[in-house]
Amino acid sequence: MSTLRVTAELLTVHDHPNADALELAQVGLYRAVVAKGAYRSGDAAVYIPEQAVLPPALVAELGLTGRLAGKASDRVKAVRLRGELSQGIVCRPRALAGVDLVRAAEEGTDFAELLGITKWVAPVPTTMNGDVEPAPGLLPWVDIENIQRYPQIFEPGEPVVLTEKVHGTACLLTHLAGDGRVHVSSKGFGAKNLALKEDPRNLYWRAVRSHGVPEVAARLAARLGATRVGIFGEVYGAGVQDLAYGANGRSEELGYAVFDVSAEIDGRVRWLDAAEVLGDELPLVPRLYAGPYDIATVLELASGRETVSGRALHLREGVVIRSAVERYSPVVGGRAIAKAVSPAYLTRKGGTEFE
Repeated sequence: MSTLRVTAELLTVHDHPNADALELAQVGLYRAVVAKGAYRSGDAAVYIPEQAVLPPALVAELGLTGRLAGKASDRVKAVRLRGELSQGIVCRPRALAGVDLVRAAEEGTDFAELLGITKWVAPVPTTMNGDVEPAPGLLPWVDIENIQRYPQIFEPGEPVVLTEKVHGTACLLTHLAGDGRVHVSSKGFGAKNLALKEDPRNLYWRAVRSHGVPEVAARLAARLGATRVGIFGEVYGAGVQDLAYGANGRSEELGYAVFDVSAEIDGRVRWLDAAEVLGDELPLVPRLYAGPYDIATVLELASGRETVSGRALHLREGVVIRSAVERYSPVVGGRAIAKAVSPAYLTRKGGTEFE
């Protein structure tokens, strides 16, 4: 899941092809449905992204009572309005009436705290939970921003690799070469430098033990001369999320696929090509494309049917885009990595989003 920021943005306004009283306000490559005439291209307004949870007063002020997602009807979710995908909310809250939104857009001011907006976090099932312990040596995963929100992360023509985004739960494993210890964690616990104590009932430990991930990490550390190795995989199957890919998270047939690898070598943490350093030692997420970056190609490959199962059982969640040569991105202040999510996935019914 990406970070939550509520910012002022300069808009580009488009006609709505199916509604005379509506228009589409564009932020990055996102488009949000707005009332016709509310904004003009070049205007500044506040953009509230998907997965934001709004306080009741703001929901009422925006005229959205009973129209948002979640049990309390307070969560922003992608929807189709008169046939057009609307992602996020474009507005000018009364609380910011005296704020220069153009300047705020230039400075990247985050209004989430001021507006009382928080990030939605799904409740964690017991199989993904467990007793935890401090793990200061754990190699953490990073939040990945959506390419439609930050289309400048990659330059046109830049060599990139696209892998399929698998709908499961991220499993973080760190091998410490000094004493041979292994830390296993979820994305949520890992962000707090906490590891899950080993428990045969725990989903993450079941996954890494059944696929021999600790042993692979130890061999990789020895081969690279690394003091720490991180292997990041997606655990999936029935009972994990709503897209199961033919696997069963409740049995030994649970699915597991590596999507990234990092290693600390000579005191520096480096991100490595999983396919290159692992070969066929572990299952990998499907690689869909390697070539010059083109946003049209990215958005096309983000949709369609999944290839994880080999049987196209579900719609595709999306893709993850990486620079072919690992680099820093000043746009997001970190790795040059992003995701693109399928509109069909965003608007599916009965979806789950456990971390």
